[in-house]
Amino acid sequence: MVTADLVFTRGPVFTADPARTRATSLAVVGERIAAVGHDEVRDLVGPATEVVDLTGKLLLPGFQDAHVHAVSGGKELAECDLAGTVGVREYLELVRRYADAHPDRAWITGGGWSMESFDGGLPTRQLLDSVVPDRPVLLSNRDHHGAWVNTRALELAGLTADTPDPADGRIEREADGSPSGMLQEGAIELVARLLPETTPEERLAALLRAQTLLHSLGITAWQDALLGSFGGMTDPSEAYRTAADDGSLTARVTGALWWDRERGAEQIPELVARREKWSGGRFRAGSVKIMQDGIAENFTAALTSPYLDGCGCATANSGLSFVEPEALRGYVTELDALDFQVHFHALGDRAVREALDALEAAIAANGRRGNRHHLAHLQVVHPADLKRFAVLGAIANIQPLWAAHEPQMDELTIPFLGPERASWQYPFGDLVRAGATLAAGSDWPVSSPDPIEGIHVAVNRREPGATEERVFFPEQRLDLSTALAAYTAGTAHVNGLDDTGSLRPGHLADLVVLDRDVLTGPPEEIAEARVERTYVGGRLVHSA
Repeated sequence: MVTADLVFTRGPVFTADPARTRATSLAVVGERIAAVGHDEVRDLVGPATEVVDLTGKLLLPGFQDAHVHAVSGGKELAECDLAGTVGVREYLELVRRYADAHPDRAWITGGGWSMESFDGGLPTRQLLDSVVPDRPVLLSNRDHHGAWVNTRALELAGLTADTPDPADGRIEREADGSPSGMLQEGAIELVARLLPETTPEERLAALLRAQTLLHSLGITAWQDALLGSFGGMTDPSEAYRTAADDGSLTARVTGALWWDRERGAEQIPELVARREKWSGGRFRAGSVKIMQDGIAENFTAALTSPYLDGCGCATANSGLSFVEPEALRGYVTELDALDFQVHFHALGDRAVREALDALEAAIAANGRRGNRHHLAHLQVVHPADLKRFAVLGAIANIQPLWAAHEPQMDELTIPFLGPERASWQYPFGDLVRAGATLAAGSDWPVSSPDPIEGIHVAVNRREPGATEERVFFPEQRLDLSTALAAYTAGTAHVNGLDDTGSLRPGHLADLVVLDRDVLTGPPEEIAEARVERTYVGGRLVHSA
């Protein structure tokens, strides 16, 4: 009789399997699940079996992140980190300390500052000059769609009052037209292109640093949403392939190859070659990331009608479509025919519609090829487009942590959308009711990579520990089982990891143990749960 290598007993076990969502025991042989059930599973316990008592804990499928920037996140862990505060004085002290501690660094880089900290979300170069006047500084804001730079960085880049805005971005300016120290979207590249290139060793170290953190949060697989050189980050593809080849990549990773929005269909053969070159082992580069618009806070998210101004009147600006919509339909049709998955950044309702139109065109031309295309972020979705997700098989890739009242939402977004459009934000409940498949991710380092925090917000529509009593459009809350499924089975579906994401015999033993059963506790306490153990293929990769 075969005995198990690993057995979990005395449940609860959340399987994410619609046929049987709850069990009390699970057995693992090698890297796969051998049995899921109840007392009968204990018959597989032998002399060499490791037995884990789940009393008071919860076993569930390993979390998966559908949209994360792991290598850039790992790189930022070693840089100037401003994410722990929203105070301008604290930002400047952190920058000063970092610069003093790293006198050999030609550039001071890092990020994590919040737009809410500054008037209109716009910091100035003079503030940075006061702490680092002699070396260039570039600090991304927390959403990575803008960067704060000092005067020295602007000088090195040659940016002056005469420098035109790039087509895909904006240089914020002082009264005389001089750059103010804030760069939006594609304008970041005007300075970021001067950053020293990281070495292959540094990129590999960043990946492994990120993997350790993600495993500690119960994450066993993810989709890296940007494989390419952009925003001062060197292409991380080689780091993934190196780690896959030498066995140090313990996670299962799908990579989304960056679509260069300054080029067209001529880059598609290069994407085919890169897919072949970089895929191997636990890493597959089978997705293409198309960033169709920007973000609402800097008015670059693409909307179907104009933004409002501070007085509530319509402006002349409806945001940016980075890829011309008709061209987008052709590109997506060709990518789909080559069996690439397309991973859209689509934040405004016009960008969402343009992405759905492109998928509709691909289906009309190619039929349904099952490439599991997905739209990430989905901040504003026009109600007329909700049913199209199920009709087109487009997966809704949500970042739940953003669906809550907080200063950036209340001060920099809602007033400029207006009441009706504000109510279309992050319509998770409506998407489920319309039949859409949900996947979930973090967009780390834009926001916390902790799935438990994201699940908490998806269920409560309030931030963990929020003192704010208002609920952010409560009709869009998800039930806990649906939220858990988005972070497990839903994202496994997006990542093409069909033998992960749910706990069934024959599936890979990618597992996480929480320190409590969140399914029976109060919803407002979900974020208090902690990961105790993470397994990938039956191998323990994290223990608290």
